[in-house]
Order: sequence, then C-alpha cells, then structure tokens
Amino acid sequence: MNLQDWKHIQKIAAAAQQSSMHCSIATVDQNLQPTITPIGTLFLHEATFSGFFFDTYSEALQENLPQNPKGCIQFINSSKLFWLRALVQGQFQDFPGVRLYAEIGDLRPASAAEMALVNQRIKALSWTKGSQLIWNDFKLVRDFNVHDYKWVKYPHMMPDH
Repeated sequence: MNLQDWKHIQKIAAAAQQSSMHCSIATVDQNLQPTITPIGTLFLHEATFSGFFFDTYSEALQENLPQNPKGCIQFINSSKLFWLRALVQGQFQDFPGVRLYAEIGDLRPASAAEMALVNQRIKALSWTKGSQLIWNDFKLVRDFNVHDYKWVKYPHMMPDH
C-alpha cells in the first residue's frame, strides 16, 4: 500500500460513511464465530495507514479483541444514486467499497482533537433526542493500523484503475 492508495481508500470510505452513516468491523470470538459490529464514528488518519474509532456500545468487540486483535473494516457506498448510475451505465465510476485488514488496539481515553472530530460529525443531529441518548457518552477510542486492503468489486462493471 502506498500514499496514493491510501488517499483513494479515504475517498471511498468517506463516500460510504456519508451514504450509510457507518462502516462495519468484523472480528471473531473465542469459538472463531464471526461477528460484525456497525461503527459510525470511525476516522482514518490523513497520511498514515491507520485510524481510530469511538468504542462505547460494542460488546462483541470488547469481548473478541483481547483474544484476537485482528479485524476487517468494511466500507460500502450505499447511495441509491451511486448504484442507480452504475446500473444504468453498466459500470461503476469507482469502487463501491473497500475492506481494510487491521490490527485493533486497546481502549484508551480520547484526545481533545478526537473529541472535536466526533462532535463535528454528529453536530447536525445533536439536537435530536436519539443523538443525546447515544452520542453523549463518547470518551474512549481504539486505534487501528491497516496492514492490507481489498477493493469491493463487481465483475464486468469495474472501471479501469
């Protein structure tokens, strides 16, 4: 992976998070059973192949990661316009998603800069009752380092990259 790949990953991840408001993190439990956790507060670092996410409600991650810190983070662009355009044209203009293979770290207190990023992301909905119930207790984050990635592709509909 190089910086150009990482910039492209960031672009695909941003479109996916904008369209679905979350990404998914797959981990395995002690019996090697997979679990997928939706996370709406994941951020990719600008120039390093890494990021962080706020981990408040994810019981499965808290149980699974001490035994196996590896995870697969998946971003899928679920925009209806993105998909309709691709289906009508018979070709995607870009990848519909990406999977990041990562090593996920332990919980740690969020920094002031990280708190500012999450507050910016949830600001538009901060007035809602639901927002106040689920997004007011963010204090802990997990860092992750990406060691590989794989584009989500559909045969015969991919642009030349």
